[in-house]
Amino acid sequence: MISLLQLTASDLKEQIINKLMIDRGIEVSEATGKDVYYALTSVVNEKITPQWFQTDKKYKSQNNKQVYYLSMEFLIGRLLESNLLNCGILDVTNVVLEELGFNPSEIYAAEHDAGLGNGGLGRLAACFLDSLASLNYPGHGYGIRYRYGLFEQRIIHGNQVELPDYWLKDPYPWETRNEKEAVVIQFHGDVHMFKRNDGTLEFKYENTDKVMAVPYDIPILGYENEVVNTLRLWSAEAVFQDNKGKSIGENKEFYRDLDHQHSIEQISGFLYPDDSSHEGRELRLKQQYFLVSSSIQNIIKYYKKTNRKSLSHLPEKVVVQINDTHPSLAIPEMMRILMDEERFSWDAAWKVTTNVFAYTNHTTLSEALETWPKDMLQNLLPRIYMIIEEINERFCKDIWLHHEELQHKVHEMAIIADDRVHMARLAIVGSFSINGVARIHTDILKKQEMKTFYSLFPERFNNKTNGITHRRWLLQANPELAKLITDVIGPQWIKRPKQLISLLKYSNDRSLLEKFDQVKHENKNALSNYIYQQTGILIDNQSIFDVQIKRLHEYKRQLLNIFHVIYLYNELKENPNQDLTPRTFIFGAKAAPSYHMAKEVIKLINTVASIVNYDKDIRGKLKVIFLENYNVSLAEKIIPAADISEQISTASKEASGTGNMKMMMNGALTLGTLDGANIEINDLVGNQNMFIFGLTSDQVLNYYQNGGYNARDIYNTDDRIRRILDQLNQGEFGIHDIEFKDIYYNILYHNDPYFVLKDFEPYLEAHELAERAYRDRATWMNMSVTNIAYSGKFSSDQTIQEYATDIWKIKRG
Repeated sequence: MISLLQLTASDLKEQIINKLMIDRGIEVSEATGKDVYYALTSVVNEKITPQWFQTDKKYKSQNNKQVYYLSMEFLIGRLLESNLLNCGILDVTNVVLEELGFNPSEIYAAEHDAGLGNGGLGRLAACFLDSLASLNYPGHGYGIRYRYGLFEQRIIHGNQVELPDYWLKDPYPWETRNEKEAVVIQFHGDVHMFKRNDGTLEFKYENTDKVMAVPYDIPILGYENEVVNTLRLWSAEAVFQDNKGKSIGENKEFYRDLDHQHSIEQISGFLYPDDSSHEGRELRLKQQYFLVSSSIQNIIKYYKKTNRKSLSHLPEKVVVQINDTHPSLAIPEMMRILMDEERFSWDAAWKVTTNVFAYTNHTTLSEALETWPKDMLQNLLPRIYMIIEEINERFCKDIWLHHEELQHKVHEMAIIADDRVHMARLAIVGSFSINGVARIHTDILKKQEMKTFYSLFPERFNNKTNGITHRRWLLQANPELAKLITDVIGPQWIKRPKQLISLLKYSNDRSLLEKFDQVKHENKNALSNYIYQQTGILIDNQSIFDVQIKRLHEYKRQLLNIFHVIYLYNELKENPNQDLTPRTFIFGAKAAPSYHMAKEVIKLINTVASIVNYDKDIRGKLKVIFLENYNVSLAEKIIPAADISEQISTASKEASGTGNMKMMMNGALTLGTLDGANIEINDLVGNQNMFIFGLTSDQVLNYYQNGGYNARDIYNTDDRIRRILDQLNQGEFGIHDIEFKDIYYNILYHNDPYFVLKDFEPYLEAHELAERAYRDRATWMNMSVTNIAYSGKFSSDQTIQEYATDIWKIKRG
C-alpha cells in the first residue's frame, strides 16, 4: 500500500473520486463540500490505520514506559488539515482539491470543531498530544466523548445566548468505537468489609449503579514520522438487565429503564454541566470519576496484558499525568483496584500509586482549586471516600508525628476539612511530581498557595512552562509566513523550532522586513474579509489590529480593554481631528453561562461596538469587533492577522497563558502585564520588543494581604476614569439607565478586585508607546521578527521534552 508521504496528486485525485463513487454513490460534479470532506477523510484514515497498528505493535514489542495524559478537556479543533499537514501531503491535497473545483478552505471548514474543551487547559492537552507523537514518544490521552460541547455562542442584541453545541450531529470520521475494551464503572451502593483467612480485608459492593464506559479512539499523528498515538474518549452507556422477554406493555420496568439510561448517558452528555444545582454538581463529580475509573482500569489491563511482572512494577512502565485537579480521583481509584481487586496491602498499593501519578496545577485562583462536599462524595462513591478518608488520616498523622513545625497547619493541609474534600491537596499528597506552568506561577505555588506543602515535599515541586505546537499555530495557520521563514533560514525549524532564532540575523534587513510586512498585510486582508462576511462591518486594513481572544473572566480584564476603547472614543468625540492611528479592537470570548459579571462585560463590549462603529464623527478611526463563538478554528483566522496581542491579566492571576505564545509566534507584539509566561517572553525579547505595564504580582499580592488600595480614590482624582464609570452608571451606553450599573458597583463598592482602575493609566501609556512604534514600519517589523525568532522556545516540543526527561523518564520509540 502506498503511504501518504508517497502519494502523488494523481493517486490522491483518483482515490477521492473512487471514494465519492463507492461510499456516497456520486460523481465529483454532484459532490458538495461535505461529500468531498468525507471522501478525503476516508482516504486519510485508510492510509494511517496501518501506521496506527504498527505504532501500537512497536510499543508492545519495545515495552518501554508510556505516559497517559488524563484531562477533562482536549480542544483538538478540526483534524483534517492538521492530519494532512502531519502526513506531508497538505500542499498536494490543496492542488488536487482546486483541480477538482473546490476551495480547500471550504472543504476543511466542513468539519465541526470537536466539542471536547473550553479554553487553554484543553488546547494545551491537544498541543501536548501533537508533540508527543511528533517527537516519537509513547504517550496517549484519556478524556470523555462529550456529545455536546460547552455551547454555541450567539450574540443577540449584544447579549451572549447559549445554544447546544451538538458537534456529533454528523458522523465524526476520525473516531473508532472499540467496544471490546469497554469497562464497567460503579456508583452509589453499599460497601461491606470482610476479613479474609490470611487476615487481610476484603471489600464487596452491593446495590451499585453500573455504567458501561465504551472507548472511542482518535488517531494522533506525528509530523512526517508515521507515528500514530491515541486519544481515547469514553462514552457512558447503560448496562441493561435482562427483561425476561416481556413486552413493553407487560414490563413496568421498561420506562424506568429508559429514564435510567438517559441519566447514564448524561455522564458523557455535556462538557461542564451547569453546576448551579445539586444535581449539576453531582453530575460533574460523576464525570470525573467516570473518566478516571475507566482510564485506570484500562491502563492496568494493558499493563497486565503486556508485562509478566506483578503490578508492583507498574511505575517502571506507566506514568499518569493529571491535567489540573479534575482527574485527582484517579489516585484513590488506583488504590481501590490494587487493594480490592489485586489484593495489595495498603503500604504496597500506596508505594505504587505515589510513583505513578504526576500532577499539573493550572491555577492560583482559589475558586478553581476544586473541593467537593464530603456527603456528596461519600454517597456517590462510598468506597472511594473510604480510601480518601484513610489517605487523609495517615497523612495528617504523619504530619503530627514527624513534622512538629507543621502541626499548627494540619487543618489547612488536610484533604478532608470543613466537611469538604480538597482535590488539589489529594493530588499533591498522591503524586511524585507537582508542576506549575510558568516560572512565576510555580514560584507563587511554592511561596503562597502551596507553601506548606512545598515545605513538606520540596523535591516534588518543579516548573514546566506551557508550550504550543508550532505545526498548527504557524505552519498550518499561517502558511505564507511559514514559507517566508523557510525561504530565509531553511526548513530545519519545522522539526527543531528553536532554530527560528536564526531569523535574528535578518531582523534589520529592510527588504526582508517588507516581505514580512506584506504577509501580515495579506493576513489582515483575509481577516477583514471574514469580518465583513460575518458582521457586515468594513474595517480599515491599515489600522492597528488589537486582539484579545480568550475565555471571558474578570481577571483576564477584557473590562480594562473596553474602558480604553471608551476613553479613546470620548477623546475623539471631543477632538475628531486629533492625530490618532486608526485601530480595530478585536474580541473573541465565551463567558460561563452562570457568570453574570462576565456576561455583562460581553454586553458592554457589544454595546460600545454598536455606538462606535456607526458614529461618523470619529471618521472611522475606531472599530470594535466581537466575533461570536470563539473556538480553535476562529483563532486560526485571527492570530495570523494580529498586530497587538493583549495579555493584560491582573498580575499573579494568569498561570501561564498560551495565546501570548501563539500571537508572538505569528509576529504580534505583546502588550501585557508581568504575569504568567509574559515574564519569560519578556526575558527573551526584552522591554524594547514588547509593551509592559501595570502592577507586578508582588504588588498585587501585597495589596490583597495588607490592603492599602482604594478604588474610589482613583475615581475621585482621575477625570478619565470618573467619566467612563459615570457613563456606565448613568446609562449612556445602555438601552435602560440601569444597564451596566453592576459593573459600576462592582468596581467602586467591591474595591476593584482586579485592579482595573489602578492599571488604567499605565495601560494607556503602554498603548501610546505601541502606537508610536507602529508608525515606524521598519522598527515595528524588526520587533515583530525578533518575537518570531524567539518564539521557538515556547514550542510544546520543548515543553514535552522537559516533561519526558525530568518527570516521566520515558524514551522515544
